[in-house]
Amino acid sequence: MIYPKWEAPVPMAVGFCIPVEGFQIAMRFSSSFALFLALTLPVLPTLAQSSSSSQPEPAQQTPQAQPSQDASQSSVQERIRLRREQRRATAIHDAYDHRWETYMQMGYLRFTPGPNLQRLTFYAWNTGLTRYYSPRLGINLDGRGYFGTAYVGLNQFALTRPAISQYAVMGGPTYRFYMQPKYSIAGRVLGGWAHGNFSGDTNGISPPLLGLYPDSNSFAISASVVGELNIAPAIALRLAPEYYFTGMGSEMQASRGFTAGLVYRWGKQ
Repeated sequence: MIYPKWEAPVPMAVGFCIPVEGFQIAMRFSSSFALFLALTLPVLPTLAQSSSSSQPEPAQQTPQAQPSQDASQSSVQERIRLRREQRRATAIHDAYDHRWETYMQMGYLRFTPGPNLQRLTFYAWNTGLTRYYSPRLGINLDGRGYFGTAYVGLNQFALTRPAISQYAVMGGPTYRFYMQPKYSIAGRVLGGWAHGNFSGDTNGISPPLLGLYPDSNSFAISASVVGELNIAPAIALRLAPEYYFTGMGSEMQASRGFTAGLVYRWGKQ
C-alpha cells in the first residue's frame, strides 16, 4: 500500500497551518496583484483627469444682463429729465405768456436840483403798462412823479429848504433776456418828456435866485435792469435799478436810483 506523501505544515503566526500548495498559490496571486497595481497606478491620475475634463462645464452667465440693467436705469433717468423739462417749460409759459402787464411802484432817485447845489433825495410814485408781443419782447408806457426837498443854503430870502417836484412820461421797449419759472431778468430803455417844478414852494421867488433850475420841460431817458420774482403766474415783485437822465436848465443831469413794487399780468398771447 502506497501512502500519499504529506508535507509538514507551515506554522502560522495566528495559530493555524496552511498547506504549502495553498501558500504557493497565495503567493502567486499576490505577485500578480502587485504587478497589476504597479501597471495601473501610474495611469489612474491620467484617467481621472480625462474623465473630469470630459464632464460638461457649468453654464456661465450671459454678459448681457449688466448692459441691460444699465440701459434700463438710463431710460428711467431720461424720462425723469424729460418730465422736469416739461414742468419747467409749462411754468415758464404760464408766467410769461401774458399779453398785458401793469405795475404800481415806489421810486428813489438822487437828483441835482441846481448847477451848484448838492444832490437831494427824490421819492417817487411810478406806474406803467406793458404790451407784450412775445414772452420776451414788450412795449412799455411809463409815468412817474418825483418829490423832494432841496437844500439851497442861507440866503436873504430866509428860505433854505424849498420843496420841488418833477414829472415824466416815457415809453420804450422791454426785453426779457433771462427767464426762469420763479424769476426773470429784463432790460428796459425808456425815453420821453419831463417837467421840472422848482417854484412850487418858493413863495414867488424865482428859482435861479435860490440856485435852483428854472421851471422847464426837458427830455427824460431811463435805462434800467428789471428783475421780477414770481409769487404766482400772474403776480410778481419787481426791482429795477436805473440811470435817469434829464436836461433841466440846459444841462445834463445823470441821476441814479431804482423803482420797486408789484406787477400784475393778464391776457394770454
